[in-house]
Amino acid sequence: MKIKEITLFTNQLTEQLYFYKKTLGFEISKTSIRNFTLQIGFTKITFEASEQKHIYHYCFLIPSNQLEAAIKWLSSRLDIIKIEDKRIIQRFESWNADSIYFYDGAGNIAEFIVRYDLKNETAKKQFDLSQILCVNEIGMPTKNIREVNQKLETELNSKFWKGDLESFGTNGTQEGLFLLPNNEIKKEWFPTDLETESSPFYGIFEIGSYLYAMQFKKGKVNLFDKKKV
Repeated sequence: MKIKEITLFTNQLTEQLYFYKKTLGFEISKTSIRNFTLQIGFTKITFEASEQKHIYHYCFLIPSNQLEAAIKWLSSRLDIIKIEDKRIIQRFESWNADSIYFYDGAGNIAEFIVRYDLKNETAKKQFDLSQILCVNEIGMPTKNIREVNQKLETELNSKFWKGDLESFGTNGTQEGLFLLPNNEIKKEWFPTDLETESSPFYGIFEIGSYLYAMQFKKGKVNLFDKKKV
């Protein structure tokens, strides 16, 4: 699966724009009083103004040999979240992946992840924005993982990956994942105290040879469109 486009909602649009444009240094491809859009690798991400505050967890994929360079680059711009007050790298043994975490301009939890199984090393020595490959994960907290996963499998043909259907599961592939915490059990996004609320988003996802337009709202999956790539 590939996350080709995603729209997230925020009541701190100005702060979020400053974060992406000034703190991280992205070029903004489109901006208005209601939203702004930027291209991150093969993912187009839009932040849309809302009255209500929403909490998201999303993740960026970087080359598997660039973690240390990315830490150096990122730490010169913001504070990387410390895990258990002593380390910044989280190892996921069953995923063969390492992650670092930080807060975006609206207080959401964002992440850089390296997935060693993808073997996507780069010859570059220094890290820069061009090496952020895509939005790799988006959180979809729900009270019923089994129901949401079944909807994804039935309507998007996206398969369960790892975890379980009771407390925390994942759906998709290592190129793109839906994170499915049960927010009655997993109440906070690791490694923070941010609530795993079912915040709405809209996205276009490439799965197999099709593009699927989907909305996630109130813990439910709604498919709008499907077309051949």
